[in-house]
Amino acid sequence: MTPNDLLTALRPLLAAECAAEAPAAGVEAADLEQDVWVRLLSERAARSRPALSALRLRAAASAEARAARRLTRREVPYDPTAGEPPGRPGSCVEQAVLAAEEGRALRAAVRRLPGRCPRLLSALLSRHDPTYREIAGELGISQGSLGPVRSRCLGCLRRMLTAEVASPERGGKER
Repeated sequence: MTPNDLLTALRPLLAAECAAEAPAAGVEAADLEQDVWVRLLSERAARSRPALSALRLRAAASAEARAARRLTRREVPYDPTAGEPPGRPGSCVEQAVLAAEEGRALRAAVRRLPGRCPRLLSALLSRHDPTYREIAGELGISQGSLGPVRSRCLGCLRRMLTAEVASPERGGKER
């Protein structure tokens, strides 16, 4: 059997092996098949191995699938809509600064709310993450009324923030 006949005979086996291994590896079957052929040809050229066998072909397909799985676990997909490329040195610091500024703006808006809303929402935004029972005890109101009061306070905050960040209409007028 000539090498070309052997390749022709083993191609359907390799295609089936790659089709079975590719979904778990997270790659296309054709890409995996191409990687296996490159591996086998480079091994043969480097070590002057004898002819291919079905067992070596299956082992190479499994090895390439394992390598593809390891690679997909390490790779981080690039999202062009995310703005900054991942790994840019200043992006994490910039995001932290922006998040801190948003937090300060939110807390300033909460302080401007009327009645007991500032105390209630400050308690809900607390880093200590108190329970409703603890918040009710601190504010001196019943636990059952926290939900409706919270809802009214959030509605007031939403209206206030919407008015502050309203987009201007044509001619520079605000809505």
